[in-house]
Amino acid sequence: MIDIEKMEAGISADLGLGLAVAKGQSISIKRCWHFYTAGDSVDVMFHDETEFRDGMNRILPVIVCYNVLILAFVLMDTHLHFILYGEFQSCNRFIHEYVRRTSMYLSTRHQERNALINIEISHQKITNDRYLKTAICYVLKNPVSAGLPYNTWDYPWSSGSLYFRNPDSWTSPKWMLGMEDIITKSSGIRLLTKSRTKIKPGIRAIDGLILPSQYVAAAIVEQLFRSHKAFNYFMSITKDIEIESHEGAISHLTVPIFEMRENRRIISQKMFGEANLRNLNMAQRIQLARRMRSQYNSSPKQIAKVCGLVYNEVADRL
Repeated sequence: MIDIEKMEAGISADLGLGLAVAKGQSISIKRCWHFYTAGDSVDVMFHDETEFRDGMNRILPVIVCYNVLILAFVLMDTHLHFILYGEFQSCNRFIHEYVRRTSMYLSTRHQERNALINIEISHQKITNDRYLKTAICYVLKNPVSAGLPYNTWDYPWSSGSLYFRNPDSWTSPKWMLGMEDIITKSSGIRLLTKSRTKIKPGIRAIDGLILPSQYVAAAIVEQLFRSHKAFNYFMSITKDIEIESHEGAISHLTVPIFEMRENRRIISQKMFGEANLRNLNMAQRIQLARRMRSQYNSSPKQIAKVCGLVYNEVADRL
C-alpha cells in the first residue's frame, strides 16, 4: 500500500491541482513521466491469465521500494505503459526493476534465460496538464485500440476500473465479482507477490489478485480531471495521433493486433517451420513482413512492429 498522503503537498503544486484556469489554457506540471516498452522488442511479455495476474501482483512489491506514484498503467501481451509521478531517477529505477523481475519470472517459468534482455524501455517527460490527461487516456485505451473485446473500464490488467467508479456497484473487471480477502500474514503476501519485499499487512485481494487500488493513486487522477464528465470527454477525444506527435511511438491498426500476431505465427510456421519470432533472423523477419504486408491492409510501420522489426532500420526493404 502506498502512502500517498506523504506526497500530497508536492503533488498538488506539481500538477496544479485545484488551480482556476481559463478554457483552453494549459497548466505546466512537474515530475510526471510516461514510461513504456516497445511492443516489437519481444514476441510475448505476458502469455496467459496467470502471467498477467502475477504481473499485476508484481507491481506492489516494486513500487513500495521507490518514492513514486502510479497514476495509470496497462499491461498488454507484448508491452506495458506506466504514467508515473516522482523524481526521474526513482521512476526510472522502478520501471527497470519491474522489467527485471518480470524477466526473471519468465525465465523461470519458461526455462529461458534473459527472457526480456532485448526489451526497449522508453520514456517521455510530461510537461502540461493536457498532455498528462491525454497520456492517461491513451494508456487506458490501449486494449480497445488493439482490438481486444473490452472497454477501458473492464480490461482486467490495467488501472482503468479505478476512476470515477462507485465501488458498491462495480461489476467489472470480472475479478471484481469475487469475494474480497484481507491478507494479514506475511506468508500470504509473499505467496501473492512472489517476493520477500516487506509489505504492510492488510493487503486487499480478490481471487488471488491484489487490487490495483492498493498501489494506484486514482484519487489524484480524479482531482486532475475534476469530474467524470471531463474524464469521459478526454477519453472520447483522445486520439493515438496526439500521443504520436509527442513520442512517435503509436500506430493505428486496421486489423486487431492480436489477430495479426496469431496469423503471423501461422505464416511463419509455414514459411520457416518456426512459429516463434525470436528464432527468426533478420532476413527471415523481413521476408515474413513482406508476406504479411501483401495480405493485410496495414501500414509498413504496423507490419514491422508485428514482425519484431525496427521500422526506421528496414523501411526501404519492406
